[in-house]
Amino acid sequence: MERPWLKFYDPGVPYHIDYPEIPLDRILDNAVRNFPEKEAILFQGRKITYRELGEQVAHLASGLAQMSLKKGQRMAIMLPNCPQYIVAYYAILKIGGIVVNVSPMYVERELEFQLRDAGVETILALRDLYPRLAAVREKVSLKTIILTDLHETGGEGTQQQLGTAAAEGVYEYAELLAMGKRLPPPYVQVNPGEVAVLQYTGGTTGFSKGAMLTHRNLVSDVLQCVSWNQDAVKGQERMLAVLPFFHVYGMTVAMNEAIELAATIILLPRFNVDEALEAINLYQPTRFPGVPTMYMAMINHPQAKKYNISSIRVCSSGSAPMPIEAQKRFEELTGAKISEGYGLTEASPVTHANPFMGKRKIGSIGLPRPDTDAKIVDLETGEKDLPPGEEGELCIRGPQVMLGYWNRPEETAKTLRHGWLYTGDIARVDEEGYFYIVDRKKDMIICSGYNVYPREVEEVLYQHPKIQEACIVGVPDPYRGETVKAFVVLKEKEQATVEEIIEFCQKNMAKYKVPTLVEFRKELPKSHVGKVLRKILREEETKRRSHLPG
Repeated sequence: MERPWLKFYDPGVPYHIDYPEIPLDRILDNAVRNFPEKEAILFQGRKITYRELGEQVAHLASGLAQMSLKKGQRMAIMLPNCPQYIVAYYAILKIGGIVVNVSPMYVERELEFQLRDAGVETILALRDLYPRLAAVREKVSLKTIILTDLHETGGEGTQQQLGTAAAEGVYEYAELLAMGKRLPPPYVQVNPGEVAVLQYTGGTTGFSKGAMLTHRNLVSDVLQCVSWNQDAVKGQERMLAVLPFFHVYGMTVAMNEAIELAATIILLPRFNVDEALEAINLYQPTRFPGVPTMYMAMINHPQAKKYNISSIRVCSSGSAPMPIEAQKRFEELTGAKISEGYGLTEASPVTHANPFMGKRKIGSIGLPRPDTDAKIVDLETGEKDLPPGEEGELCIRGPQVMLGYWNRPEETAKTLRHGWLYTGDIARVDEEGYFYIVDRKKDMIICSGYNVYPREVEEVLYQHPKIQEACIVGVPDPYRGETVKAFVVLKEKEQATVEEIIEFCQKNMAKYKVPTLVEFRKELPKSHVGKVLRKILREEETKRRSHLPG
C-alpha cells in the first residue's frame, strides 16, 4: 500500500526494523550484562543497580518455579509502581509464565471477574489489598497469594507476619526471594510467538477482554518506540515512571522501553503533582511519558517555576487528546518536546506518534510507527479504503498487533479482519499522511487517561434497588478531560439523593469510574425499539454546557 508519510519521518528513524527473535525478558538480560553497575531503579531514597535487579529477578523466578508456577500459567500482579512490580514481571516471563496486570484500585466485583476469566492461580499484591483477595478467593481459582509492602527492600530480614490474616497458600515476597537464592531459575525455552501478557481492556460490548500480547508483539513495540527517539543514548537516560505499569501505556513506554535503553527508572507509585515536581527537580529525568492531566497539573502549579525541570528532553502524551494550549505552555516551561501519539491495548499499545525532530502537527496523532500500516475504511462495511480527508474507521497492521482476545474467538474475529486490527476509532488522514482521531470508540469515556466503559457503570447502577433505568455519558472536565455523569430514573415512589448514588458506586467500582455528576429524570430518550439514546443525552449535555456563563 502507499505510504505517503515516509518522507516526513525524522532523519535517522528507520521505516523498517530487523526485530530479534527473542523473548521479552532478554532485554533485561542485555541491560544487566552491558550496564551492571548502572542505577536501574530509584524509589523512595533506595537505589537498585541493574546487577541487583537481575539477581532479584533470578531469585524470584526460582522461587516461583519452586512454588510450581509453570510455563503458560497466568500470574497476576496487583501493585502500584514499585521495584517488586518490575522484578515480578520479568521473573514471570523468565520461567515462561504469563503476566496478568490487575489494577490495585479494583473492588471485589471487578477483581473476581478478571481473576476468573484469566484463570489466575497465583497473585502478587500489596498487603493492604489482602482483604479483597480473601473475599474473592473461594469464588475463583486463586491458590497462592504473595504479599509485599511498598517499602520492602528485597533483602533478608524483610519478612513480616500476617498475624490474624495468615492462611494456607499465603506467602511473603521476601520468603520467595530467600527460597530462590538456594537454586538458580530453571531454563525454560520461550518462543517469541507465545503469549507474554494478558492485558485486559474494556469494550463497547460492556465486558472486559484479555488482549493476548506475545513476546514478539511487546519486543516489536518497544523497539519501535526506541527507534522513534533516535537521540536516546543507552545507559545514559533517566525515565520518570509515574504512569502505572498495570496500564499498557506505562508498561511499554515507562518500563519496558526504559529497560531496553538501560535507563534509570525514577519510580513514583502514583501521580501527585508536588511529588512529581520534587522528583524531577531532584533526579533530573530526561524522559517523561504522561497523560494530558499530568502535564496540565504541572503548568498550573503555582510554584512550577521554582523547580528545575529543564532536564526533560522528551515527553510522550497519550490515552487522551492533548489540549494544544497546554502542550505549548508545557514546552515553554521545560524546553522539552511533547510527542502526541496514539495506541490501544490490542497493539501493545503504540501505533502512531508525532516525530520529535521532523515535522510535528499539533492536534494530530502523527505518523505510523516503523513497520506499521494504517488506513481509513468506510463505517458501513469496513471494506472500502477512504482517501485523505474522509472520516472512517482507523485500521492498523503491524508486528505489535495482538494475537487475539483470551478465550473470545467471536470478539477476536470482529476485531482482527483480513490481517487488520479494526480499532473502532473514527479518524481521518491528511495528504501528508498525518492521522487525526475524530471520535473515540462509540461510548468510551476517558477520565485522567483511564478508560471508562458506560455499560459497566450502568450494570452497577442497575443493582441499586431504587434505580429503574440509568445511562452514563462523558462530559467535559477542565482537569480530567472527561468526567462521568449518570442520568438516572428511579422506580415509582422511590426517592434517592445524589450522594446516595455516588456512595453506592464507590463501593462497587474503582474510583475513576464513579460518576461525579448525577441527574435524576422521569424518563430517558429512547428509540422506537426501546433502546436508550445515549447520543441524545450527550448532545443535550453539550448544548446545556455551551450556554453556561464563563
